[in-house]
Amino acid sequence: VKYRYKKFLKRYPSIIANLLYFIDFLWYRVAPKIPVVQKIYFAFTKGRNRALSLAEGLGRLYYCGFEVLDLKDLDNRCYVIARKVKEPSADENPSYSSIIKMKRIGKSGNPIYVYKLRTMHPYSEYLQAFVYQQNNLKVGGKFKNDFRITPWGSIFRRLWIDELPMFINLLKGDCKLIGVRPLSKQYFDLYDNEFRERRINYKPGLIPPFYADMPSNIVEILKSEETYLDKFDKNSIKTDFIYFWKSFNNIIINNKRSS
Repeated sequence: VKYRYKKFLKRYPSIIANLLYFIDFLWYRVAPKIPVVQKIYFAFTKGRNRALSLAEGLGRLYYCGFEVLDLKDLDNRCYVIARKVKEPSADENPSYSSIIKMKRIGKSGNPIYVYKLRTMHPYSEYLQAFVYQQNNLKVGGKFKNDFRITPWGSIFRRLWIDELPMFINLLKGDCKLIGVRPLSKQYFDLYDNEFRERRINYKPGLIPPFYADMPSNIVEILKSEETYLDKFDKNSIKTDFIYFWKSFNNIIINNKRSS
């Protein structure tokens, strides 16, 4: 995508280049993702000359069973070295629409699908291991330099807009209001076996203990969750009440965020 923008800037004055790029963005990136419009788009273009973000391109490779070995930027082109390591994913619903369903580990280890507004490029969910291997985690337990997040996605996250669809999970009974965060398998596997076994005995929550304690790394996050579960076992109602107001104070009053 960034190379397309550079081409416009190279060919035209800045104002015209930005206008043309905006039109290009709407037609080649937005139109293919809107159910009604995408039929018109593919009828005209046959899928040729589509614009993909780096995250979507790599995500599609991993979705198809490839492993990325190296990336190179040469002459305004991105070259990828990859090898086939497994069969394509059996997931028939990769993230593509505005509201996405993310597979997470729920109570008893059963998979649940958490609803959110999409803040990442399509197919980003297949890059979790790749991003972790490349960048590890930053303070707060999120991935460092996560190129999967879109510019507007960062705004949605700061304003908590992306979390609103999770109330669907609350209504469905997959999650409760306060509880340990519903984790992806890749992140869940970072926990030790003993705590994983304990963790799946509880229903995950929309507001995790993270926002009450504001831990800064994976060790502190694990300790935060362990402390919450210890207190929850003794008095569930009192614990969730206290953690709700601690989280409310950090989020609303102190404007704390997880990333």
